[in-house]
Amino acid sequence: MNLKPPKTNSQDTPIAQPTTRIARGAGMGIVDSNHAANVATDESEPHSGSLTTVLIAVGANLVIAIAKTVAAVMTGSASMIAESAHSWADAGNGTLLIVAEKKAVKPADSSHPLGYGKESYVWSMIAAFGVFMAGSIVSIYTGITEWNAAESETNYTIGFIILAVAFVLEGFSLGQAYLQSKKHGEAINVSAIGYVINTSNPTLRGVFFEDLAAVIGLAVAAASMGMHAYTGQPFWDALGSIIVGILLGAVAIFLISRNRDFLVGYKVSEQIHNYALSELLEHSDIDSVSYLHLEWVGPKKIFMVAAVDIAGNQKEREIAHKFEAIENQFRKDALFQEVILTLSVPDADVLTLPDSSTRPNKP
Repeated sequence: MNLKPPKTNSQDTPIAQPTTRIARGAGMGIVDSNHAANVATDESEPHSGSLTTVLIAVGANLVIAIAKTVAAVMTGSASMIAESAHSWADAGNGTLLIVAEKKAVKPADSSHPLGYGKESYVWSMIAAFGVFMAGSIVSIYTGITEWNAAESETNYTIGFIILAVAFVLEGFSLGQAYLQSKKHGEAINVSAIGYVINTSNPTLRGVFFEDLAAVIGLAVAAASMGMHAYTGQPFWDALGSIIVGILLGAVAIFLISRNRDFLVGYKVSEQIHNYALSELLEHSDIDSVSYLHLEWVGPKKIFMVAAVDIAGNQKEREIAHKFEAIENQFRKDALFQEVILTLSVPDADVLTLPDSSTRPNKP
């Protein structure tokens, strides 16, 4: 049994499992080889790519936050104040995402037999709820209090310069996250956005949407400050601050929702399901599979439970040893955090792969 890490669909979308239940003993279909080849992405890769992405984002946000704060003090712009809060929120969020990355890779122990992978979702949710919501509230409050501010002379030159520099830095950080998402998305024929929305990796998702919101927020702030300078009406600046706050709140709600999904238990994608099923069916000691449960228990970590029928008429002790050997083979694959096999119920319906003429290539 060749259990190399599958090139999985890191889209990780919770879709209905396509496996067909048929009468025991019926012929088994096979996954298309091209489809199987596309199952390969980063689900078994180390977290280094995500950590690099978030470190770049945190560094950029710290520099930007300081610059925006200076500009906000110099110009008194409500939009610039909102953008300052936005950048400080981004920096805080990135710091918590680094904590999430570090916590998630702790090995399993007696108190956490499935490992600490879900720590990443906990810390990512804390970041989304605490930091982003704080930035959202500050921005909206600033916009409301400045809405009826007295008309005044404005010179936003320094503000526009800092916004332009921030746009370049945030754009670079967003580009890094986009390229990482695009690389893995191409393997499964999904867009970068589609990949990052559904990946099991909350760090990449958090950085991507944080940077996307930052780029949009910078454009909103620049437009608001420009309208204030052109019309002399301060409510334009206040409106920009409110829009930035709403944007931050929307990102926070989205990220909280996605982290909640993975915390309460999230099924793997069709591609990963088919890969695991094909590996079980291919094993010489396994005749059929009647039940297969695959669930994310952390970034790029799966918990598998399967009910199988062992080939031949073997004694209970022999079956136990075979189960242990098969489980250990799967555990050597970095994608599988834990694997548990049990005997199928007699005469149970069995699972099959989608019909095709060839066996899937080994990813």
